[in-house]
Amino acid sequence: MTQESLQRVLDHYHAGDWRADRALITGDLIQDDSAEAYERFKNLLLPLNIRMHCVPGNHDVRDLMRPVCSRPPFSYCAREEVDDWLLVGLDSCVAGDAGGEVSRDEIERFEKIASQSQARHILVALHHPPVPMGSAWLDTVKLKNGDTLLKRLQQVGRVRLLVFGHVHQPYDGEHRGIRVLGTPSTCRQFKPGSDEFDVDERPPAYRRIELSADGSIQEELIWVE
Repeated sequence: MTQESLQRVLDHYHAGDWRADRALITGDLIQDDSAEAYERFKNLLLPLNIRMHCVPGNHDVRDLMRPVCSRPPFSYCAREEVDDWLLVGLDSCVAGDAGGEVSRDEIERFEKIASQSQARHILVALHHPPVPMGSAWLDTVKLKNGDTLLKRLQQVGRVRLLVFGHVHQPYDGEHRGIRVLGTPSTCRQFKPGSDEFDVDERPPAYRRIELSADGSIQEELIWVE
């Protein structure tokens, strides 16, 4: 089912006239903890023929994901400068925990990357949401040090956008001057605002994001009916 719904999303993209330069893939690439699943994922995505920035999710096996997603056109928690923007992927996963935390070493790695870049604007991608979703059960598996991370990103001064996955529902807000976007799953969605685990009937989705030289961001959420 997951592979079929991802294929529906890819077919929708290929059938349209909007074309991306990059893809941001915010974790939970597989479910069955196998190397074969990552190979299937790779083969599904290769026809996009663009660079793909991947970060791990709590359902991923990093030792299996890293070899596949470190080979071009994929990248793993990598950095890339594109015109006026620096794109950086962060690892927010904690072994054996559905919730997340960005380690001190990972935050310091980001700060070093940012200090070495002349880019005017920065986009950060990770799996877990750094802010509450207003859902009792989901907020138990969010980013444990989300506010600390946002403070550190704010101190860098050029972070305009943070994107995340994990929550299987849309989110769009601004926190500490940073636009924060969560995109629904390419498979099933979770019901927003639910106290307990509940599945929504909304279809798979993806998001189009356009980054401008002046730091502005245009985006559109696409539901694949």
